[in-house]
Amino acid sequence: MKQNILKTLKFVSFFALGIFIFWMVYKDQDFNRIKSILTNDVNYFWIVVSLLLGLLSHVSRTIRWNLLIEPLGRKPRLMNTFLAVMVGYLMNLALPRMGEISRCGVIARYEKISFTKLVGTVVTERLIDVLMLLILLVIVVLTQFGQVLEFLNNNPEVNEKLQKVIYSPVLIGGLLLFFAVLWLSRHKIRESSLMKRVMGFVGQFVEGFRSIGKMKRKGSFIFHSVFIWVLYYLMMYLIFFSFGFTSNLGPLAGLTVFVLGSFGMVAPVQGGIGAWHFMVIEGLALYGVDRVDGKVFALLAHGTSTVMLIVLGLIGVLVLPFVNEREEVLENSH
Repeated sequence: MKQNILKTLKFVSFFALGIFIFWMVYKDQDFNRIKSILTNDVNYFWIVVSLLLGLLSHVSRTIRWNLLIEPLGRKPRLMNTFLAVMVGYLMNLALPRMGEISRCGVIARYEKISFTKLVGTVVTERLIDVLMLLILLVIVVLTQFGQVLEFLNNNPEVNEKLQKVIYSPVLIGGLLLFFAVLWLSRHKIRESSLMKRVMGFVGQFVEGFRSIGKMKRKGSFIFHSVFIWVLYYLMMYLIFFSFGFTSNLGPLAGLTVFVLGSFGMVAPVQGGIGAWHFMVIEGLALYGVDRVDGKVFALLAHGTSTVMLIVLGLIGVLVLPFVNEREEVLENSH
C-alpha cells in the first residue's frame, strides 16, 4: 500500500514538474498563430521521414539489446525484444526510468531470462548512451563555441544575467559551504548507505563493460551503438527542412540543438516534456531563430515523436500476449 502511494506521488510530482515547465515556456503564446503555422507552413514530408528514421532507431536498439543478452546464454526472439523496448518507452512516458524496468520484466516473463541479469544489460546500454552523448557534446563545444560567443555578444542582456549568476556571492558562498561540509563529513559519507549504493552502481557499470568483452559480435554492437545516435540526430535535423525559419541551418546547428534537447530528455519528467522544449528553443535561438518560431518547432517535433511512441507502446502491450500465446501453441504442437 505504502509503495503504491509513493509511486503515485512520484508520478504526480514528475508530471506536475513537466507541465509547469511546459506552461512556463508556452504561457504567453498565441495558439491561433501556432495552429496557422502547423496548418499552412509545415512540410510534413520531412516529419514522416523523421518518424521512419525514429522507427529504424528503435529496431537498431532492439538488435543491440539482443547482442547484450546473448552472452547470458539466451537469444530472445527479435519481435519480443522490439515490443518490450516499445512498452519501455510507453512506461517512461508514465514515470521516468520505469521503462527500463518494464522492458526487462517483459523479456524475463516471455523469454524466461533472469530479471536481474537483464537489468545489468540495460545499465550497460545506458552507460554506452551516456558516452555517446558526451562525445557529441565535445564535438559541439569544439565546433560551435564561437557561435555561443557570438550569441552572447549579440544578446548583452543574456550575457549580463549569466555573469551575475556566475559571480553571484550567494552561488560562490554556497559552493564553498557545500565542499566544506563534504570534506568534514567525508568519513560518514564513505560509510553511508547512499555511498554503498553508489559504489554498487559503479560495480554494475564495470560488470556491464565486462559483458561487452564476452560478446561474439563486438563490431555489430559498436555499429548499432553509433547508428542509433546517428538516426536520433537525423530524426531531429530533418525536421529543420519542415520549416522555412530552420531550413537554412546547417548540420552542425542541427547537432547543437539535438545535443541540448538530449540533455533536456535527461530531466526527471515524463518524456522530457517542458525541459526538452526549453532546451531546443534556446538551442535554435543561438542560430537566430525567433523563440516564438522555436516554440512551434519544439511543439511539433516533440509531439509527433511522442505520439509515435504511444502508438507503438500500446501495440506492444496488446500484441505481446498474442504473439507469445501463438509461440507456446506451436512449441507444444511439436
